[in-house]
Amino acid sequence: MQDQTDPAPASTPASTPASAPVLLDAAAGRPLHPAALEVLDAALARGWADPRALHRAGRDARLLLENAREVVAGSLGVRRDEVRFTSPVDAVQRGLLGLARARLDAGARDLVLAPVEHAHVRHAASWWAQVHGGSVHEAPVGRDGRVDLDALERLARAPGTAAVALQLANHEIGTTQPVGAVALPESVDLFVDGSASLGLLDLPREGWAAAAGHATSWGGPGGVGVLLVRHGARWLNPFPGDPGPQDAGGALPDAPLALAAAAALRGTLAERAGVDARRRRLVDRIRATAATLPDVDLVGDPDDRLPHLLTFSCLYLPGDALVRELDRHGFAVASGSACTASTLEPSHVLAAVGALTHGNVRVSLAPEVTDDDVERLCHVLPDVVARLRAEVGL
Repeated sequence: MQDQTDPAPASTPASTPASAPVLLDAAAGRPLHPAALEVLDAALARGWADPRALHRAGRDARLLLENAREVVAGSLGVRRDEVRFTSPVDAVQRGLLGLARARLDAGARDLVLAPVEHAHVRHAASWWAQVHGGSVHEAPVGRDGRVDLDALERLARAPGTAAVALQLANHEIGTTQPVGAVALPESVDLFVDGSASLGLLDLPREGWAAAAGHATSWGGPGGVGVLLVRHGARWLNPFPGDPGPQDAGGALPDAPLALAAAAALRGTLAERAGVDARRRRLVDRIRATAATLPDVDLVGDPDDRLPHLLTFSCLYLPGDALVRELDRHGFAVASGSACTASTLEPSHVLAAVGALTHGNVRVSLAPEVTDDDVERLCHVLPDVVARLRAEVGL
């Protein structure tokens, strides 16, 4: 893949017009990274064929797919043959359950995870237990959302444990997990969900057997997931089909989108230090403003966290009212569970850490958000909260 044109310096992002909505829900999706846009048209023109086909068009598509695989592998510090492209949900489910399937013949059926894992992990574990008769054990988390490592390792040592799942960082409150410090028995393997964090945080070099990523976390196409299965790992396909960890779960790989995802990942990593430092500073500014409001609960670790994400809950207020009112002021924020944001269902993450599950606002900054955008938010936020509370008689 050709080198990408250097993006504009992260310290001087383009100003957002006052009439345009400010994207403060980047965790749910964001515009494609310029590096992805740069390669996508050419990749669509050249890589439309089935990359498994032997004719010239198929060989062209296969070359793009292998190019994408090599870029992702180099960016994440893994081997090229450890990278597979699939859908985001499939990457999570196949990654975790493939480790469990490899231990099934040995009689190990139980899974261990934290209660703050993404719904995709929790649903996959529940399905596994129902189908194969195992149990799902949850290690407790603290008020900051970080797992009790001793409890996690103790559950992993119980007879019958097949695999452990632990996210790299939480998708709702941003807290990082001690993935690199997990010590498991030789018979138990670790799955790492990096769907909210790959491209923003580095995977540990050792200690995990399979991992998953979602291209939207680094500005890639929304339909692209990355499944990483370490060379020599005990992994078997848990679903019908080819026994190996094939691209797209055995379906037709999308070479152009995979290449766009790879370009976005490389571009994001190249500018990450500057962008993340600025976003961390802006999140700290919002956190400081929210902390001055009465009856507001700030959630998650204030330091060891994703650089762009913050959640706080406002007592006595419904989350949907906060979302609508901030949207009226030109700010696109989220509320409810990040796994079921469209229904505003209470967050299982907030419940697990003992925080208010209603009246929460989740802010995740796109790289394009400016200092002026955040200052405007901090200016209107106290008035919005006070006005909504006055409307309900508080």
